[in-house]
Amino acid sequence: MAALLGVWLSSESVRASRNLVVLFLYSFPSEFLVGLVPHEPVLIDFGAVHAPWIVALVAGVSTVMAEAVNYSIFGYFHERPTLQGFSGRKRVRRVVDLFRRRPFAAILFAGFTPVPFFPVRFLVVMTRYPLWKYLVGVAVSRFPRFAILAALGTLFHVPSSLLLGLMAVMLITVNIPALVQLLRTGSPVPPAGP
Repeated sequence: MAALLGVWLSSESVRASRNLVVLFLYSFPSEFLVGLVPHEPVLIDFGAVHAPWIVALVAGVSTVMAEAVNYSIFGYFHERPTLQGFSGRKRVRRVVDLFRRRPFAAILFAGFTPVPFFPVRFLVVMTRYPLWKYLVGVAVSRFPRFAILAALGTLFHVPSSLLLGLMAVMLITVNIPALVQLLRTGSPVPPAGP
């Protein structure tokens, strides 16, 4: 993942490419684990060159693959004693209970709207929600979202400089909380406790 992201960030020719393979390879790290790189500007950019449904299909398939890997990784780490303390927190239990009431609806809502999706990645593992149902929910919610974003690129042909600015703002906004936590405690993850 880090290698793919490194190539993307360091190579202007790769970033400038509108080859669908580049989109596929970018979409995987943008949806991997906590998704530290935004996908929205890239989908809008590719929508200026390709049909929205093609962009949605390519990014959607890569996203479903990334979510299958996420599920496996989070499942492995969820069983570790360090995270068991986190799972036992009162707030976490409340969120888990809320998720259990309508898990598929929660996946659809988080996958289609601009709310952060990464908590769902944890919740499906914590509740032992079946992988195949999770992946169906991801596909059903992400494909239309991706198509809408690509359609924005088709309709408005947003300049690349504006999209790069948007990407920079999104990168900073998404990563500031983790950076602040890292600087404050030396760990990007809050310590487990009551």
